[in-house]
Amino acid sequence: MLNISKEEVLTYHKQGKIAIELTKPCDTQYELSLAYTPGVAIPCLEIHQNPALSFEYTNRSNLVAVISDGSAVLGLGNIGPLASKPVMEGKAVLFKKFAHVDAFDIELDVHSVEEIVAACKAIAPTFGGINLEDIAAPQCFEIERLLQEALDIPVFHDDQHGTAIITTAGLINVLELTGKKAEEIKIVINGAGAAGIACARMYRAFGVKHIVMCDSKGVVSLARQDLNVYKQAFAVETDARTLEDAITDADMFLGLSKAGALSKAMVAKMAPSPVIFALANPLPEILPEEVAQVRDDVIMATGRSDYPNQINNVLGFPALFRGALDVRAKKITEGMKMAAAHALATLAKEPVPEYAKIAYGNKEIVYGKSHIIPLPFNKEVLFWVASAVAKAAFEEGVARIEEFDVDEYKEQLRSSIEGI
Repeated sequence: MLNISKEEVLTYHKQGKIAIELTKPCDTQYELSLAYTPGVAIPCLEIHQNPALSFEYTNRSNLVAVISDGSAVLGLGNIGPLASKPVMEGKAVLFKKFAHVDAFDIELDVHSVEEIVAACKAIAPTFGGINLEDIAAPQCFEIERLLQEALDIPVFHDDQHGTAIITTAGLINVLELTGKKAEEIKIVINGAGAAGIACARMYRAFGVKHIVMCDSKGVVSLARQDLNVYKQAFAVETDARTLEDAITDADMFLGLSKAGALSKAMVAKMAPSPVIFALANPLPEILPEEVAQVRDDVIMATGRSDYPNQINNVLGFPALFRGALDVRAKKITEGMKMAAAHALATLAKEPVPEYAKIAYGNKEIVYGKSHIIPLPFNKEVLFWVASAVAKAAFEEGVARIEEFDVDEYKEQLRSSIEGI
């Protein structure tokens, strides 16, 4: 792990990590009259006549709310809204750094589904999109569903869908590298929270038919009577009761649980040429060096930057929102998410830019077992993902714009990459 001291971290976060900057001059009496009264009345009246012009005459077209109640913050648990603020500010930093998207963090001191939904609905006119963050399952599923139904702007719970998009991208390339087929593989998911369920949903949409999910009590099977409605959707008829039972002949392990959950003995029981996505942080369910002690045919990914194949949500949400905002999408569809996954999978096969290799101190990064997904600092992610998402939104009829030229949009994205 990186050697970072507590003092360095606290110094970095002192006084926060984001600020508001002016995008127009306000240095003269004339400019003041444009920025505020009396001139500001003109766009107000234009928007009153046509609410869609709020995207034209305000910052709404490039503004996302990062909203949390602090009930499931990283691996820290329910630490509350105030303690979650450094993380939400960090999310806003990533939006700006990786996709030129402005974001405000909003920490809510309410926790029920009804209260969070009401708060988000009340502030929705300010924003072009809402990124829900670190809200505990199963409430997060209902909150997202109700907001998607009520609002006409994208609502996206990154803890769910970001992980699903990026691991699906990795799965696409793993299947190509191993010659396996989605409909024939067995996937075991350890962790049945927001991310685990979202991943399972996306894998099903991709064509995977055999998924076994485990939670803290064991296999999510039809024999259990303690499952919520979201877990029930993935309950299977099986004699397996533990992760150790389920892992036999598995082609893929997805860990969204805790350090040490997957043993070397379990790895040995997996199918030939398996994939292990061990995403617990900071310590994964099993370390790559432990896997290497058992077998050499595994494709391995973690959530850490000091190993190959880092599953990092920054590969997803900034560019996804960039594409959605630029076509003024009313929602983020399953098709848009799948388009993002395919774009990431394709980009991983492209030559890695030299600046990205330098950032990781590795001149030998090429598509293969140690590079199945793009590097987080590959600026091309914005180009590939945003254009794929925008195109899907337009084709699916959820974009507000009436005309869309994907080649022209790609040129715009290409020119914006240099500023990242």
